[in-house]
Amino acid sequence: QVRVVESGGGLVQPGGSLRLSCAASGRFFSISDMGWYRQAPGKERDLVAQISTGGSTNYADSVKGRFAISRDNAKNTLYLQMNTLRPEDTAVYSCNARIKISFLDRYYVTYWGQGTQVTVSS
Repeated sequence: QVRVVESGGGLVQPGGSLRLSCAASGRFFSISDMGWYRQAPGKERDLVAQISTGGSTNYADSVKGRFAISRDNAKNTLYLQMNTLRPEDTAVYSCNARIKISFLDRYYVTYWGQGTQVTVSS
């Protein structure tokens, strides 16, 4: 069974930093794109950043220059370094991973983690 689990959330003051991690575990063949999303209270879930297997990245305009997405393919782990945090960054942050269970599978399936709360407040 494939699991995707986030960690690293918490309470931080404005201007502070946090590093989120997202680990995929279980039996599977390969992981394609991975990404971070966030959902603030009363709002829809939005893309924060994405990264391909080869390291190509894509960021939401609101986090460009402040957040950095990276991945360790050997550890099946995704990271999000968040700097210069603002109160408007407060949200539940979730990661996803597109995974093939078997080399025989034709398509990748998207798996989601449960999310981790990030609160930016003084």
